Amino acid sequence: MSSRALILERVRRHQPAALALPELPRFERAAPSLAAFGRALERMGGRLVEPPPEGSLDAFVRARFPEARTVCSATPEVEGTRRLEPDTDPRTLADVDVGVVRAAFGVVETGSVFLSEAELGVNALGFLAQHLVVLIDPGALVADLHDAYRDPRFCTARYAVLMTGPSATADIEGVLVRGAQGVRSLTVVPLGRP
Repeated sequence: MSSRALILERVRRHQPAALALPELPRFERAAPSLAAFGRALERMGGRLVEPPPEGSLDAFVRARFPEARTVCSATPEVEGTRRLEPDTDPRTLADVDVGVVRAAFGVVETGSVFLSEAELGVNALGFLAQHLVVLIDPGALVADLHDAYRDPRFCTARYAVLMTGPSATADIEGVLVRGAQGVRSLTVVPLGRP
């Protein structure tokens, strides 16, 4: 028996008994509110904007980002200028000016939105686009991260991210730069599901 096999066999033999995960405590929190979500999102550099009163979301996105040439949408509510297919090569998203997705839910405590492969279509869309527009149902807000982690999609998603604001970094002198390694802006639009 090789040393490697011997070590692995001993590790397997001396494994502790499996234990159930501890129950997450429930904390008393105020009911999730869109206003509190917006304040937390803005603290992290994102923006909560009012949905268009009438008209298409495509026109809303064009008005918000007039310089955008390529708008790639992972939601049927916005057509965009480029179709996103399940087999889209992530490298082809490098020139996307605006990505549009619909979040599964939002976390009021942190101003985060939950995105998985189901919402993004192609995971790279959430990070290669210059600007990300996220549609969210105001009824899909949870109070805190404890509630977010209870959502079964955390266990069933192959890929998931809680996105909180645009990409940011600060140097030793405290100079904050947004969009250094990812999206330059994160705009959240509260909009019920069609």
